[in-house]
Amino acid sequence: MVQPSRGDIASIDPAAIMRIKNLQLRAKTVVEGFFDGLHRSPMHGSSVEFSEYRPYTIGDDLRGLDWKRFARSDRLYIKKFEDETNRNCYLVVDQSRSMGYGSIEYSKIEYARTLAATFAYFLSLQRDCVGVLTFDEAIGEFIPARRRVGHLHQMLVALSRPLSGKGTDIESPLKQIANLVGRRGLVIMISDLLTPTETLRTNLAYLRSRGHEVVILRTLDPAEIDFQLESPSMVLDMETGREIYLDPEVAAAQYQEQFAEHRKQLQIVCSSLGVSLHEIVTREPLHDSLFHLLNSQQRRSRGAARAGMLARSARSGGTS
Repeated sequence: MVQPSRGDIASIDPAAIMRIKNLQLRAKTVVEGFFDGLHRSPMHGSSVEFSEYRPYTIGDDLRGLDWKRFARSDRLYIKKFEDETNRNCYLVVDQSRSMGYGSIEYSKIEYARTLAATFAYFLSLQRDCVGVLTFDEAIGEFIPARRRVGHLHQMLVALSRPLSGKGTDIESPLKQIANLVGRRGLVIMISDLLTPTETLRTNLAYLRSRGHEVVILRTLDPAEIDFQLESPSMVLDMETGREIYLDPEVAAAQYQEQFAEHRKQLQIVCSSLGVSLHEIVTREPLHDSLFHLLNSQQRRSRGAARAGMLARSARSGGTS
C-alpha cells in the first residue's frame, strides 16, 4: 500500500488555525484540509481507506475479500471485522503549567489541545470510540470512550478548560487508562514529556503489557529546541513558581547537553517498548500529526500481516 507523502498536501499555517476561536472548527479545518490533500494527491486512489475496508495485504485471509468492491475499483480490499472498526481510542493530554509556555503567537497547550481536537474529530469520522483524559499533577477530566451524539462536543469542552495545575505527574493518567480500559485500544498521549524517563518507562511498560498500542506526540516550543538567552536574566519556573538566575553562556551549554540526553533516553525507552514517539514543534503544520498516526497504523498492520503469514506458513509446514 502506498501513502502520499506530507509534501503532497498543502500546509496550513498553524498560526492561522490558532486564530480560529472555536476548537471544533479548528479541528474540522485541519481534517478537511488533510482529506482534500489526499484527494488531490498524485497518488489518489492508493491511500488509506477510512471506513469499513482496508487494502489487501499479502497473507490476508482471502475469504475477507470484497469482490464487488474489486469489480468497481479494480483494487483488492478486505472487509474489516467489528473489533477492527470500533476500537477504543484515548487522548491523554498534558495540561500542566509547563504546557502554557510559548515563545511564538500561541502556547504549547493551545497547539496540544488543537492536536487533540483534530484527532477526536478524525477518529470520530472513522467510527472509532474516542475518550479523553487530561492531567497535570493530578487527573483532570476523564471522559470514557464512546461514539454518540454530543460526545465530541463534550470532549472539546474538557480540552478547552484553562490550565489550573502546576506540576506534571505522568504516572497517574497512564495507570488510570490501563486500569479502566479493559479492551485493547489506542492511546495517544500529547505532552512535552518534562518528566523522569524511568517513571515514563515503568508506566508505559504497564500500559503495553495490557495490550494497548501507544503513540506519543512530544509537543515542544521552538525555543525549547534552540535555546536562546541574550543576556543574564531571572527566569521563572512555570511549574514550581521559583525564580532562577541564568547566565546565557553557561545555561545554553548545560541546557543543550541535558536536553539532548533526555531526548535520547526518551527514544530508547519508547523504542524498547514498541511505543511510537514523534517530536512535534509547535510551528509545524497540524496535519503532520495525522501522518504520524497513519504511518504508525500502517507499520502495525504490516507487522500483523507478516506475523499472520508466518503463522499460516508454519501451520502448513507442520501438516505437510
